[in-house]
Amino acid sequence: MDRLKLIKPTIILESEYNQMLEEWHSTGEQLVPFVLKYDTKDFKKFIEQIIGFEKGIDIPESFVPHSTFWLINIENKILGVVNIRHRLNDNLLKEGGHIGYGIRPLERRKGYATKILELALIEIKKMGITKVLVTCDEDNIGSEKTILKNKGKFYKKNFVENEAKLSFRIEI
Repeated sequence: MDRLKLIKPTIILESEYNQMLEEWHSTGEQLVPFVLKYDTKDFKKFIEQIIGFEKGIDIPESFVPHSTFWLINIENKILGVVNIRHRLNDNLLKEGGHIGYGIRPLERRKGYATKILELALIEIKKMGITKVLVTCDEDNIGSEKTILKNKGKFYKKNFVENEAKLSFRIEI
């Protein structure tokens, strides 16, 4: 676990990123975080778009500036993706919070979710955010455990389109 790190998206790992996406698509599962849904046919343009979002460039009206990182191991295998929102809006207060993350399907149940959130908290602290909101679906027990392992304290339950969302606060 000590050899895992977060990196900014890079064109150098295009093949690895696309392999991760293929793996995810083969399961039929929802892609989380949302940045995994962006078109990667022109990978250079995709990377430029992701970097632009960090600076607030070309973000949709209902979005906020956000940074994306990839969790990689020493072989440069992308194990997961995390997206950090620089501030919250009304929607993110109910669902999404400051941090959204996902671990590729074949790498789950190995502690990587706990690690990606731990490393994301280090990055968000660098942004000057010390009170972090993290949410998950009520039935996502794995994500709830991950948040609790990272010192998350239950805050409240919201309902978004009749689905229960749990909100947790983490002070760093």
